[in-house]
Amino acid sequence: MGFIFSKSINENMKNQQEFMLMNSRLQLERQLLMQNQMRERQLAMQIAWSREFLKYFGAFFGLAAVGLTTGAIKNKKPGLFLPMVPLSFILAYQYDMGYGSLLRRMKGEAENILDTDCALLEMPKGPLTFEGLEKARRAQNKFFIER
Repeated sequence: MGFIFSKSINENMKNQQEFMLMNSRLQLERQLLMQNQMRERQLAMQIAWSREFLKYFGAFFGLAAVGLTTGAIKNKKPGLFLPMVPLSFILAYQYDMGYGSLLRRMKGEAENILDTDCALLEMPKGPLTFEGLEKARRAQNKFFIER
């Protein structure tokens, strides 16, 4: 009788462990999906911001180009064209970010770094540990009483 009872307890325990394993796996999959969706939304917001900024900066660039060209011709000072050089670089960068292939090139370079230069990605002083975090927390908390 005791053997049958312990056998059913062992079966229940095994079933419970399998259920917990499946549940934790499902929870991890959901967390990974959520993190990926959050990353995609943040990237979409960054691209949208860049496109919006390009509209305003393009208008500013156009007005500056007209004004500086007019000033350079009226005053016969070609040096007034000088501010157009850095402004054109900013405009080109913003266009490439919003509508060009900058993000694809950045992704390719990031994949290259992950494949070949992974030593660059290591944290200074190694990865974070619970002990290190506790030490820092205790150092910040002056009222911490050790028991």
